Amino acid sequence: MAIRDALLPEFDMEMASTRKMLERVPVANLDFKPHDKSGSLGWLAWHVADLPAWIVETVNKDELDFAPVGQPRPAPPKMASREQLLASFDKKVADARTAIAGVSDERLAGPWTLKAGGHIIFTMPRAAVLRSFVMNHLIHHRAQLGMYLRLNDVPVPGMYGPSADEKGG
Repeated sequence: MAIRDALLPEFDMEMASTRKMLERVPVANLDFKPHDKSGSLGWLAWHVADLPAWIVETVNKDELDFAPVGQPRPAPPKMASREQLLASFDKKVADARTAIAGVSDERLAGPWTLKAGGHIIFTMPRAAVLRSFVMNHLIHHRAQLGMYLRLNDVPVPGMYGPSADEKGG
């Protein structure tokens, strides 16, 4: 079995679960922060929706420097509506799925490097980057988003079975 064929069912399941979470983002509360050190609900929702684009970067490039020397960090876009957020997410998911479906085992076994300001943070095989740096990263932030929803009295959807809200509790 090709590595991509093992990754795609997991990808499809996690993206469907992520979309359920994003569908519930309360756009009226995008400035909500549970703590001063936390990002806003709007930033977190955007970040979760953007993470599938990292798959395309990982498959198609050999490295990413997320803080290039001498260049300002781009500001995340401001979300105008839930529909805009979901449309952006859906496009990134489609592009990511295409990238995974077309990648060879040889490419997935090859090294990929993350840098910040020219300094290497890590180098791992692309397949490991897709699972850890991208998918697990997305799942981590999706869980945070679930907590933000809970703190805003928004029913949390189930991810791996029904949530307490879906059980009626």
